Amino acid sequence: MTFTFVPGERPLLVSMPHVGLYVPPGIRRGFTEAAHALPDTDRHVDRLYDRAHDLGVSVLAATHSRYVIDLNRPPDDAPLYAGATTGLCPTTLFDGAPIYRPGCEPDADEQRRRRARYWRPYHEQIAEELARLKTRHGYALLLDAHSIRSVVPRLFDGRLPDLNLGTNDGASADAELARRVEAVCAGAEGFSSVRDGRFRGGYITRHYGDPAAGVHALQLELAQRTYMEEDAPFAYRADRAAKLRPVLRAVVEAMLGWGAEHGGGKG
Repeated sequence: MTFTFVPGERPLLVSMPHVGLYVPPGIRRGFTEAAHALPDTDRHVDRLYDRAHDLGVSVLAATHSRYVIDLNRPPDDAPLYAGATTGLCPTTLFDGAPIYRPGCEPDADEQRRRRARYWRPYHEQIAEELARLKTRHGYALLLDAHSIRSVVPRLFDGRLPDLNLGTNDGASADAELARRVEAVCAGAEGFSSVRDGRFRGGYITRHYGDPAAGVHALQLELAQRTYMEEDAPFAYRADRAAKLRPVLRAVVEAMLGWGAEHGGGKG
């Protein structure tokens, strides 16, 4: 299985496409020494949201590394952002160093195989669960949960805010829902935040968010300094996470609260 999934009873799905750490041996053999450490993983994000299911929401988490395939990129590998970015089957680390030793990069056939074996099942599960939630509640909510190093010069200038909310410039979710979550982030003491800054939402947010059809999607990208050490061995910092976890719970509760009031009358 390329993901874990726990269904919930309330109309929200939390997706974590970049938490996976498994790399099949045949792929890992082609990695550079630097890539073996999987430095660009959204480490510990599943731990931050480990009580989400207690709120009755569904939780979907990838098991395979984003270096195998990036589940938050479109199947045609079209760029999501201007400037430096990463692809469907990444060949460089976030700092620009190669993932693969010379001659070991995935060719077109290998990329098609990975898309069918790893990418498609995850997205089929998202689509199936959103359809189930919409049938049951009259609407569906999606929170795509991510994290990244707070300083990545190749991808963005300066230091990233702590909480980066993405709504695809308002296109992926109801405006009031987005405002409520934005208010939670802006009001979180000790944390900086931005809406639709460097991270406006990746493929999952942009593709599935369709407010007119009753599906509302948000992406929340966390600066990793808020809960972990950003350098190897990438240790989880329980002291930092203790301040962040209530904020994430408040985000989930704000989404559910909006849904109960406005999402379709069945929440």
